[in-house]
Amino acid sequence: METIVLRRLRDLTDFEVADDNPDVRGWTVRGNDGQALGTVHELIVEPEAMKVRYLDVELDPRFHINEYENHILLPIGVAAIDTDDDNVFVPALNAESVLNYPPYMEIQITREYEEAMLRALGQEPSTANRRFYEQDSFDADSFYSRRRAS
Repeated sequence: METIVLRRLRDLTDFEVADDNPDVRGWTVRGNDGQALGTVHELIVEPEAMKVRYLDVELDPRFHINEYENHILLPIGVAAIDTDDDNVFVPALNAESVLNYPPYMEIQITREYEEAMLRALGQEPSTANRRFYEQDSFDADSFYSRRRAS
């Protein structure tokens, strides 16, 4: 089993968002119903691969189940950035389904938690004999491609 280290971008002093990609921290996250679900609080990166794997989303106060469950992690490949405004769209979630999404409490990200997230997004985790983060759900290129600087 591979051991992957994931870190918050703010904890990595020698890392920053690539020049041709926007830093989406602070951007509004919207579901398929267009409603704001929250804002991008932090980027979770895999330093060894130099790739963003997750968006740490702070949910809008109306979704807070309790004071400890106000964040969710989104695999970067399930979201897309707006071509014009500072929005991140998540077609697999909406104001109703986000309530059933597994909360993120800044604990160690386990494979079981990652698989639960994918299932909550309507995706079956890949059991193919390849690296976990090579599935489409973690494709950062598809996330950033709509806003690449030309």
